[in-house]
Amino acid sequence: MPQGQDPTLNPMTHPDQLNDMANAIRFLSMDAVEQANSGHPGLPMGAADIATVLFTQFMDFDPQHPDWPDRDRFVLSAGHGSMLLYSVLYLLGYEDIDLDQIRQFRQLGSRTAGHPEYGHAAGIETTTGPLGQGLANAVGMAIAERKLAAQFGPGIVDHRTFCLVGDGCLMEGISQEAIALAGHLRLAKLIVLWDDNSISIDGPVSLADSTDQMARFKASGWSVLRVDGHKPAEIAAALTQAQASDRPTFIACKTTIGYGAPTKAGTAKAHGSPLGTKEIEATRDKLGWTCPPFKVPSETLDAWRIAGLRSAQKYREWEKRFAALDPEVRGEFDRRMRGDMPANLAEAMDAFKRKLADDRPTMATRKSSETVLEVINGVVAETLGGSADLTGSNNTKTSQTAPITPSDFAGRYIHYGVREHGMAAAMNGIALHRGLVPYGGTFLVFSDYARPAIRLAALMGIRVIHVLTHDSIGLGEDGPTHQPVEHLAALRAIPNLLVLRPADTMETAECWQIALEHATTPSVLALTRQNLAAVRTEYSAENLCARGAYELAPADGEAHVSVFASGSEVALALAAREELQSAGVPARVVSVPCFELFAAQSTQYRRSVIGTAPVRIAVEAAIGQGWERFVGEDGIFVGMNGFGASAPGEALYEHFAITAAAIVKAARSRLS
Repeated sequence: MPQGQDPTLNPMTHPDQLNDMANAIRFLSMDAVEQANSGHPGLPMGAADIATVLFTQFMDFDPQHPDWPDRDRFVLSAGHGSMLLYSVLYLLGYEDIDLDQIRQFRQLGSRTAGHPEYGHAAGIETTTGPLGQGLANAVGMAIAERKLAAQFGPGIVDHRTFCLVGDGCLMEGISQEAIALAGHLRLAKLIVLWDDNSISIDGPVSLADSTDQMARFKASGWSVLRVDGHKPAEIAAALTQAQASDRPTFIACKTTIGYGAPTKAGTAKAHGSPLGTKEIEATRDKLGWTCPPFKVPSETLDAWRIAGLRSAQKYREWEKRFAALDPEVRGEFDRRMRGDMPANLAEAMDAFKRKLADDRPTMATRKSSETVLEVINGVVAETLGGSADLTGSNNTKTSQTAPITPSDFAGRYIHYGVREHGMAAAMNGIALHRGLVPYGGTFLVFSDYARPAIRLAALMGIRVIHVLTHDSIGLGEDGPTHQPVEHLAALRAIPNLLVLRPADTMETAECWQIALEHATTPSVLALTRQNLAAVRTEYSAENLCARGAYELAPADGEAHVSVFASGSEVALALAAREELQSAGVPARVVSVPCFELFAAQSTQYRRSVIGTAPVRIAVEAAIGQGWERFVGEDGIFVGMNGFGASAPGEALYEHFAITAAAIVKAARSRLS
């Protein structure tokens, strides 16, 4: 061992070599930002020493097998420093990130987007950029690791989650939700490294914040350590200590943003814009880096590539253990990692639908959801439920889902506490880890708290299911603070998100099946507090909700009126149809459980469902935005135009004129 080298460091890596390896990150990052004339060089330059020690001495991964299920996960929560991650992936030998991709940083079609994007390249575990999201994703990944280890054993699942955060991540409110949950659950395999550079975009962090982050994490149940983020031996010693902790660990790494830049280091000028050619040349001189842009000395690149091979033997040993498993267990693990549903799910759901056709239950769709989940959770072993302190209201817990506790992860239910945002982002992390299908509940109105994470799930294309109950003024007395009005339209505005609003238990069953079978799309189930009678009274082998909209009740003869409705308002539409037809006005009803699925149907099908009736009416206890696609600009909307009020639900429907009588009156006004 070279004299003075810390025993926690790999004896094959000399401190001078570690310095060169860190400088490779620094110069690739500043060169890429300079060429793009856009980006954030400061974080990669400041955190390069942290990343070098972490990736070359501690993390287990294999660039030749990047999807190894038991690899350690790394989350760059401070996603603006994306060139740190891209540089590391290139240096380690990940095939998806070559030097051309580094040169194409932030350019159209490149894998090296401005912020890391899941699916663009192996080694990018999640999409980050909105600060704090990655930290909560990392909590979800650590939950998934511990849950799967409890089921499949440490010989198959035994890895850590590392997360690099910045000052902004820790200022965002979601950080407290995430760290409190992680501390409570004692997620000992979660290690968070703080790039403590004391700089934000506006200038010194002290302009806006004076939080003692060490005390905050300690109060939340974490082990806390502090190191000099530019001293590899200290970083390595802290990581070694963190690995032995029985709690999650927070390591504050004091760094200098833009480390090495003669005039911009330690200032906000290094944060979010290119350094400029003169500053880069001066940095080359200061750090002794003689290579031209995008060039790494062969001996330094070789050291990185050797580091990329350090876990290959561990991967081969894991393969042997996996191959020795009982074939049934091995097949189950593979299926869950692929994201496939069990083969018997369709059969179980079909049998349940047959029973519903006979029973025709009247119940709130939140209760319908619970009965459906009782079937699903008996068949799909990988569902992991939860609620943001509303279990009894969301009806998300079933007989199969014992709670997870800090000392026992055998259960299948997480009490997230009053942390909607943290729950949604943690569920993203659980889904990204693979092997589990997370669902979690809160009130629809509180989707506002979770929206940033729901949006990122849609952007990443991951299966996360949000059970959002109390979906309209029908919830009643809690009043307008709790009555969602604009929320359905707001969620429908998010691309690649299925917003499912079933009208009864049969539709709820079909909507749950849709959510489970869409592996690359998150879903929202908007469910009622109030009871609803069955509107689907006949068995259909086809999942009619999968078409997004379908004719539920045809007109007697050529339709003069078409009524389109979702959820609780479908029953009102059917009652209006009966009255119109009794008066000799042929009317039809179309149930519309999902706008997004309807938009994906063929033009011919969409035209057939919309029909040719001269009067078209849409009914929903929400604002009318979006219903124009069904009724046209001249169509009629029966629904909400403002906020709700505090009163019993039945009285509110009468007060706001969302009734069968109002539908009939509107139809007659156009027919006369």
